[in-house]
Amino acid sequence: MSAVWSVGAGLLLLLLWVRHRGLEAVLVHHRWVFVCLFLLPLSILFDIYYQLRAWAVWRLHSAPPQDACQLCFYFLQVREWKDEGSKRYMCTGRPGWLTVSLRVGKYKKIHKNIMINLMDVLEVDSERQVVRVEPLVTMGQLTAHLNPMGWTIPVVPELDDLTVGGLIMGTGIESSSHIYGLFQHTCVAYELVLADGSLVRCSPTENSDLFYAVPWSCGTLGFLVAAEIKMIPARKYVKIHYQPVRGLQKICEKFTEESKKKENSFVEGLMYSLEEAVIMTGVLTDEAEQSKVNKIGNYYKPWFFKHVENYLKADRTGTEYIPSRHYYHRHTRSIFWELQDIIPFGNNPVFRYLFGWMVPPKISLLKLTQGEAIRKLYEQHHVVQDMLVPMKSLEKSIQTFHVDLNVYPLWLCPFILPNNPGMVHPKGDEAELYVDIGAYGEPKRKQFEARASMRQMEKFVRSVHGFQMLYADCYMTREEFWDMFDGSLYHKLREEMNCKDAFPEVYDKICKAARH
Repeated sequence: MSAVWSVGAGLLLLLLWVRHRGLEAVLVHHRWVFVCLFLLPLSILFDIYYQLRAWAVWRLHSAPPQDACQLCFYFLQVREWKDEGSKRYMCTGRPGWLTVSLRVGKYKKIHKNIMINLMDVLEVDSERQVVRVEPLVTMGQLTAHLNPMGWTIPVVPELDDLTVGGLIMGTGIESSSHIYGLFQHTCVAYELVLADGSLVRCSPTENSDLFYAVPWSCGTLGFLVAAEIKMIPARKYVKIHYQPVRGLQKICEKFTEESKKKENSFVEGLMYSLEEAVIMTGVLTDEAEQSKVNKIGNYYKPWFFKHVENYLKADRTGTEYIPSRHYYHRHTRSIFWELQDIIPFGNNPVFRYLFGWMVPPKISLLKLTQGEAIRKLYEQHHVVQDMLVPMKSLEKSIQTFHVDLNVYPLWLCPFILPNNPGMVHPKGDEAELYVDIGAYGEPKRKQFEARASMRQMEKFVRSVHGFQMLYADCYMTREEFWDMFDGSLYHKLREEMNCKDAFPEVYDKICKAARH
């Protein structure tokens, strides 16, 4: 009973404090209070529901087949849109706050919402080494499903909650991308419901124009209902080597050198300042020195980027064996390093051991509860951007990031970009090595102004024939946008498939200049 009184008294004092400070002030300046007391428990309930559902489907082999009756529901919604006179654009009915993108999709309120609740692994074809999944299957769900069977996918983008549909319609990358390319390059087929209500399958040999135009189109050519993704044999561990490097030129040389080595299963870099970085290379293996095994994904372990930083501080190299699934999701618990701005003491050993099992809060719940004040604060004083630039422009790109943003750590992830048709491809006729530079956090540049600084960054990225990931805030004009991306195939298909009255153009869906 005394414990109940203590909890009650604590809650009363908290409520009095919130009333004194004001709810908005608490949510803005002490957001960790709300996150720790409410969002972390809610996130656990969220996870439990989806994990139990995925387990039941796997255990009972009951993933609902995509038969005519199931797809008929989506056809009827498109038919209803036609019967209403096709007066509004269509979009998926998934609430905007459920997406991992920090952008708030206001278009959901004015467009015709088509409910597509497809979230199951449909088939694992070991003979073809292909897994067929629905668009709302998450990376955490997919690796949990495939790994016990001895399989994984070649490119497993970092965060657990990233969905297959988002990674295809937008893009996805991982430290294995220097071998396999972006997430879209590991897909072998898509199934879509088009603006006329028809179901179409596309692949490199079947409706190939549509297959190459779908990635980066952000759902403006049709509704994705299934995708087929390559599988590769899973291994128990990733043998990872940590190499601190100092000096920008040496960092770029070492990173480029390791990215060109196909014997490296994984290549990743974390820059902690303009002149300091740790370059990591990994190899898949089934054997490990048990004394060097680090289960970095366990809740009580240090956040991965902090663990890596220790090698830099100690100025020493090191080798570890990380269980493969822990490696695939190594940045999940700290949302890369974003969580340190939300829960400043989150990496403290006491917090990790007592409450680390509840981390991270769902990004979707953070979006749902952020409020207008926090949204504006983040928009003006926070950066979440991924810029894809040619490897040959890496040094110049990092210098530009430093001058325009001054955000650290920076994430470096190499990828091979094949010369396929579509919105994103190299300037030349051959595949080219690119690198994703990810900046997440509060810019330290004096007099940082979000719009002006990001427009300067976008101008630079266009000048080196790079690309901006479309989940983030984009400030380009329409002309600048289509100067960065190749819209020839995309516009051709929108004309041929009568998409112009059915779906907004991708620019109008994602760019701030079009939405304000």
